[in-house]
Amino acid sequence: MKRPTPGRPLVKALTLLALVGTLLVGASPASARLADARDESATSAASVTYPQTTENFANPERGLYRHQGDCDKSDFSAATLQGYRVNDSVTLVMCVFYLADFKNSAISRTALDRLQRQFDTVRAAGLKTIVRFAYTDSTDGADATKDRVLAHLDQLAPYLSANSDVIHLVQAGFVGAWGEGYYTKNFGDAGSVTTADWANRKAVVDKTLGVLPSTRMVQLRTPKYKRTMYGTTALPASQAYNGSAAARLGHHNDCFLASPDDYGTYENTAVEYPYLAAETNHLPMGGETCGVNTPRTSCPTALSELKMFHWSYLNTDYEPNVINGWRSGGCLPEITRGLGYRFALQSGTYPTAASRGGTLPVNITVKNDGFAAPFNPRGLELVLRDTATSQVYRLALSGDPRTWLAGTTTTINQSVTLPSTLPAGTYGLLLNLPDPALPGNPLYSIRLANTGTWEASTGYNNLLQTVTVS
Repeated sequence: MKRPTPGRPLVKALTLLALVGTLLVGASPASARLADARDESATSAASVTYPQTTENFANPERGLYRHQGDCDKSDFSAATLQGYRVNDSVTLVMCVFYLADFKNSAISRTALDRLQRQFDTVRAAGLKTIVRFAYTDSTDGADATKDRVLAHLDQLAPYLSANSDVIHLVQAGFVGAWGEGYYTKNFGDAGSVTTADWANRKAVVDKTLGVLPSTRMVQLRTPKYKRTMYGTTALPASQAYNGSAAARLGHHNDCFLASPDDYGTYENTAVEYPYLAAETNHLPMGGETCGVNTPRTSCPTALSELKMFHWSYLNTDYEPNVINGWRSGGCLPEITRGLGYRFALQSGTYPTAASRGGTLPVNITVKNDGFAAPFNPRGLELVLRDTATSQVYRLALSGDPRTWLAGTTTTINQSVTLPSTLPAGTYGLLLNLPDPALPGNPLYSIRLANTGTWEASTGYNNLLQTVTVS
């Protein structure tokens, strides 16, 4: 039989007394270090509150636009377009391209070359263009036949595809005076539109959708056009951006507020107002005014309907008396700021330390104070920039700015994985909302409506926080 080791009961008793003494007197150095680490972890996140600005500034794909002459008759001036951006904070220019000489023939190489030059100049100036094609600017409605229009769209297809990066959207056009579909020789004149005429009109719209990349949308002149050709149900949020015809067909109004029915834009406002208000949550709405009609064109109604129908853009050149009325009425600054999206950082919470190969959790709150949301694809990135070398690392964030609807607040709450090869160091955190079609051009990144955050040279929004990576 094994005999007990001498003194073992005494050792156990002394050990127990030592443990009790530790609990009564204080933690051991090792446990104290553990507690310190827990305390450091608990305080390793920093929160930032971001002041907002009421400044009007240039932002892509929104706002007041310029329309100076017919796009087919004279070339854009790069200096003039750049002046729009720098002096007026305007990033959109209208291109109504008339095909009057080609109602019975193919579009000439000269005309197509001019169209390409217009796109090139718009791109060089850092703007985008609203595009419409038409055959006549007269109420005689002398347009082309359906077959001719479809053939012209085949010719235009490669130009629209190759330059979609600087196309904001395309208005359906082609049919009737100014491409607005009312006075027309070939598609049902002055509102007398037969079933066959509607079929021909739809063929033109379908073809336009077909020759454009699926990332670009088309606008129809009145709610009736879409409701007649594509169904009376407003686009539900669940189908937004799914590439279908219904999800790519928005609206434009070129006689905004000019009469009780906006000169024939509406047939039944009791039905079409709620329809349009719902549709434009996820589809483009824009256009121009065309005449003073007080009190309807005055500030209260203008602001109400711009918000209700989620206007993204508006002609600053026409109609001048209406625009001047908004100026004298005091609402033009609010309209100028509110058109389209206006994203503003509210707050953010970020870690002060992170590890290579580990996660970096961020919580960023953004509010949309604009009338609308973006409707073209838009990227979302967290950018880490080395404070010593200025080297940047872009990390994709989940989320779609197109779903940041007017008047709503969105929280980006997620963890990104840091590359294991990321050099140790201190990094500034920035938020980037780039244009996927022009990702390296800061002129096409979205600026947030905050003070002290925008970097014009990079297109980044500085989150005013650093993180130490080890």
